[in-house]
Amino acid sequence: MTLINIKDLSITLGQPLFENLNLVLEKGDRLGLIAGNGRGKSTLLRAIAGTADITSGEITRSRGLRVGHLEQDVPEDLLPLTFYDSVLDALPAERVEYDSWRVDVVLDDLKVPFEHQQKPLSALSGGWQRVAMLARVWINEPDVLLMDEPTNHLDLSRIGILQDWLNTVARGVPVIVASHDRAFLDEVTNRTLFLRETASKTFALPYTQARDALEEADAAEARKFSNDMKQAGQLRRQAAKLKNIGINSGSDLLVNKTKQLKDRADKLENAARPAHKAQNAGDIRLGNSGTHAKALVALEDVEVATPDGRVLFKTGKVWINRGDRIVVLGQNGTGKTRLISLVHRAITGEVAGVRTTPSIELGFCDQGLSQLDPQLSPIEEITTRFDVGDQRARGLLAGAGFGIDLQKARQSALSGGQKMRLAMLVLRLSNPNFYLLDEPTNHLDIEGQEALEDELTAHNATSLFVSHDRAFVRAVGNRFWLIDGKKLVEVDGPEDFFLAALAG
Repeated sequence: MTLINIKDLSITLGQPLFENLNLVLEKGDRLGLIAGNGRGKSTLLRAIAGTADITSGEITRSRGLRVGHLEQDVPEDLLPLTFYDSVLDALPAERVEYDSWRVDVVLDDLKVPFEHQQKPLSALSGGWQRVAMLARVWINEPDVLLMDEPTNHLDLSRIGILQDWLNTVARGVPVIVASHDRAFLDEVTNRTLFLRETASKTFALPYTQARDALEEADAAEARKFSNDMKQAGQLRRQAAKLKNIGINSGSDLLVNKTKQLKDRADKLENAARPAHKAQNAGDIRLGNSGTHAKALVALEDVEVATPDGRVLFKTGKVWINRGDRIVVLGQNGTGKTRLISLVHRAITGEVAGVRTTPSIELGFCDQGLSQLDPQLSPIEEITTRFDVGDQRARGLLAGAGFGIDLQKARQSALSGGQKMRLAMLVLRLSNPNFYLLDEPTNHLDIEGQEALEDELTAHNATSLFVSHDRAFVRAVGNRFWLIDGKKLVEVDGPEDFFLAALAG
């Protein structure tokens, strides 16, 4: 049964986002929506929900269809409300009195602790705010669920709960989910739409399998385009020879054959479509300045504590050696970020029990991007921190995806993805031999995540990092530290932790 039919849809916002998109959503569909930052995913979801204008084409919804739309942002007027009241507020006023019980059912299904239900949204983490927004959508019993980056700010246990919820409580509801979380997409989708400016492609496969199919399709199109252009060229050369023979012999038959060959060449060239070339959101390039030291950091059974002095765990005697890419694993609140902060302080100053090699050159990036100054523009950030000159800085920023206007904009006006790409450029120009990264894939699209993975592994860059992105951890890590109770222990790999975390 067709619920939503999209035909020849085009949307232009200053520049074309996509055109001539055709898509049918039916019962049982779990569609992953894939595109780079700023390429139209959120706009398409809003258009399907009926809250964004379209440029041309049409979107047809089945009669009476209720569409639930989980957007990325939390409305500011909801922040003072408690979690519970923010969900109750989503019910129409005439239903509040006799349908308020639905709030308790929804919050139980989403495993929201009672103490969180009574706190204002402003006092809760971004992850819990996302859960509240999902509850607001679900309480009105949508027939179709649109989800825009639903795993943003969620830790692995909450991602596991969301996966389980989608596959149980919400299993009968078709879903379109825009996400950069590759592992999550593999778990919850059965179709994938790669949204492109032209010739978007859909596959009846979850993300990883669909990505392989897309690469095969693109390669086949590239071969066909090359063959068609070669054949057209051969036809034109044959036509030129026949033309000369026809002119010299005065043969009308050869002149007609010449015209036929040229017409065939024209048809081939007009029908040929070049292979898709993705719009690059900006290069992510890193480096490794190198060091002769074998051990860059040594921790001698150091206590990792909260700011008020409560001990979270002890490190034992551990080392970070040249070429190590160490992932710190642990549930939220166990002290992963505190460990990153402790190592950062030890490199930039002194911490008892932590030894660092004098040759260490630090590249640091935390979740809040505190290494960037929000009051500066990107061009000011680069020229004030590095001796590169104005012209060189502009070239570097352009290569990272910043046009002239963005180069002069305040960083506070940039998107999360743009800020992260600027942070990656700052990392590159710092020329480090040791990377200290806390959630480095936050706000990066899949293209950016894969580029960062490639750079860290290709340069054999020594690094210590924290990430909830399972695909990133699997691709980059070669050593794994697990915070287990009050101890830091080394484990062979991340899979047992992933399974335990996702199971709650």
